[in-house]
Amino acid sequence: MTLRILLVADSHLGFDLPVSPRIKRRRRGEDFFANHELALASAVEHEVDVVVHAGDVFDRPGVRAEVALRAYAPLRALAVRGVPVVVVPGNHEKSQLPHGHLLAHPNVHVFSQPRTVHVNVRGVRLALAGFPYVRRDVRTRMPELVAQTGWRAIDADCSLLCVHHCVEGATVGPGDYTFTTASDVIRHADVPTGFAAVLAGHIHRSQRLDVDLEGRALRAPVLYPGSVERTSLAEIDEPKGYMVLELDDSGVRHTTHALPARPMLRVDLDTNVPVARLVESMRRAITTAPPDAVLMLRVKGALTPEHARNLSAATLRRMAPPTMNVEVRASWLAPGDRTQAPPPAQLSLLDR
Repeated sequence: MTLRILLVADSHLGFDLPVSPRIKRRRRGEDFFANHELALASAVEHEVDVVVHAGDVFDRPGVRAEVALRAYAPLRALAVRGVPVVVVPGNHEKSQLPHGHLLAHPNVHVFSQPRTVHVNVRGVRLALAGFPYVRRDVRTRMPELVAQTGWRAIDADCSLLCVHHCVEGATVGPGDYTFTTASDVIRHADVPTGFAAVLAGHIHRSQRLDVDLEGRALRAPVLYPGSVERTSLAEIDEPKGYMVLELDDSGVRHTTHALPARPMLRVDLDTNVPVARLVESMRRAITTAPPDAVLMLRVKGALTPEHARNLSAATLRRMAPPTMNVEVRASWLAPGDRTQAPPPAQLSLLDR
């Protein structure tokens, strides 16, 4: 018997979705909702037996009730169809789902504390153990947390561990930073024998770990589906999507399914040119980018009052089509002071 599981994580709903926006422009919040809903809708197409959301459904804990209701709708719809849904609260939710009562359903299981969920799927006894994001020293506490789930007491044909944490060997960013021994990184050795796989969120790059830091085969593979959209420039070249897992006696197989993440670009500019030339460089960067791009214009050097007179937010917004998100990052000199070092804080001219 082969079990099929839809694994999605890091939807970050509420990202760029202000309650009362000061200006009218395209908001990236709708991109995150669209991909979250698209990934979960695919559960029917793939005929999955279980859905696991591995954390950070939301971008912050204080979302409005209507945002939570919209986020939970596709999860509840699957539960109503009879598909068990498992959710791991992540760090962005501060380890607790907001407005959790809106998600309540007998087929929805939230790891609000260490526990094991037991479901019977077409005659297969499946145990899913997990716990919410642990803010401090999960590396030391991992054996205790897994034990608290009570997973060993469950008579199951297959057991899975669900977490929202960094695991040794996971990589992120353009420099392929690798997580190793920090206090917020789980050791492979602390994943007990008996789990068929670790289903994980928190790392935004889709990846599967099959060996440890020394190249030795893991007892259980670790699978990260990645985030549903790009949240920062560190993810600029990363595809986004979700995973469908197949589990049987031969092990765990997975396929990654792409989501339509918008193109993300960064253009570096320099203030050491006449203001008119800098403005023209910005215009050229905007007009040559894809019309639906998420574009970051990163200005090297400090902007002066003269720049301010020529680079108002309204002026820059007029350069960009309404389908594009443009942000300018730059430092400012104090008015009238061309000798002061630029302050460390970055100022966005468009993202308001």
